[in-house]
Amino acid sequence: MKAYRFLTADDTSAFCHKVTEALSKGWDLHGSPTYAFDAANGVMRCGQAVTKDVPGTDYSPDIKLGQL
Repeated sequence: MKAYRFLTADDTSAFCHKVTEALSKGWDLHGSPTYAFDAANGVMRCGQAVTKDVPGTDYSPDIKLGQL
């Protein structure tokens, strides 16, 4: 199974740490990062898609993707 996650956070070092943690757990970057203004909260937000091949796992909506 190929798992997909879209990581988001405010434009702070916390976002970079979130992506770095995913990479250290075997996730791969997918596409380019995104950067947009969140008008409701008055901050810039970052996003990055990541994917991971998970052999022997069947998809279920109950899967906790952050725990893969």
